[in-house]
Amino acid sequence: MTRLRIAVTADPYLPVPPRHYGGIERIVALLVRGLVERGHDVTLFAHPESATPARLVPYGRPPHRGRLRRALEVAELGTALLRRAPRTDVVHSFGRLAALLPVLPVRRLPKIQSYQRPVPWPGVARALRLAAGSLSFAGCSSSLYADARGVGTWETVWNAVDVAATPWSESVAPDAPLVFLGRLEPMKGAHHALAIARRAGRPLVIAGNRVETGSAAGYFEREIAPHLDEAARYVGEVDDAAKAQWLSSAAALLMPIEWDEPFGIVMAEALACGTPVIAFDRGSVPEIVKDAETGYICHGVDDAVAAVARLGALDRRRCRADALARFDARVMVDAYETLYRRRLAARAGA
Repeated sequence: MTRLRIAVTADPYLPVPPRHYGGIERIVALLVRGLVERGHDVTLFAHPESATPARLVPYGRPPHRGRLRRALEVAELGTALLRRAPRTDVVHSFGRLAALLPVLPVRRLPKIQSYQRPVPWPGVARALRLAAGSLSFAGCSSSLYADARGVGTWETVWNAVDVAATPWSESVAPDAPLVFLGRLEPMKGAHHALAIARRAGRPLVIAGNRVETGSAAGYFEREIAPHLDEAARYVGEVDDAAKAQWLSSAAALLMPIEWDEPFGIVMAEALACGTPVIAFDRGSVPEIVKDAETGYICHGVDDAVAAVARLGALDRRRCRADALARFDARVMVDAYETLYRRRLAARAGA
């Protein structure tokens, strides 16, 4: 197969891969590593402390706050992309769409904008007019672009984990805890996890980063801390090794979200550990969880409590196999590599 020259961009707020929290940066790291292993010439535009087998073009500097500073970072990235455009076959952006502005008019150059968060539709429409057919989009779930209504060309490429490198358990102890793993803010639903575990009579481990600013500030102190005891523990923010340990020894991952989560990488991580997922029916959950096979899709706390009682009917080997078939890094790299070649062929034809 032809060796491709691929530019991959990420916002400069966290290193690729991240040290703790940072779902998008983990996806970028897996993709870049897979592309390099397949012999492609990859340039990564990312945080200066990123560790990558690709060629690194660092940009941005903290603090990443304020309109002017962020505008300067976008301009810095856009200028770097334009400078490398003659030596690039395809640009794949996981960062801000605005950074593609300098290369949007370069119509021979395919640009793919990947979205892992809610889509800014007005900006997408403006970018499409400038790009004149050279810009397409990828969503980490079909739910993310359900409102596209013909705005742009979209494809779904699910996020991934390195399943082969993830420890897993075929069985767990009868008193194994339930686990909640995520940012501690209302829309992630840790308070629901507490209610589910308490009513189901199961121990609960909560892991994740506390949000100290914005509307979620004080959530931990109000909604979580008063309910912690021997049966419900908070273990703080965890690294990859600790995350895998907690997930692989858990009876289930609780995902009682209050928003339309675009993907929720922790669900794929849990399945890779052989751990079923009990999640509320929002966003991408129906795409990731196979109801009554790899977990339960629920419609509130009562439903989730009943699902905990049915965990014994699920086969952890099936959870692991499903993760390997649908959410392994190899599957994601295959999908993006195919997308690059298809977009290159389309531009050549145009």
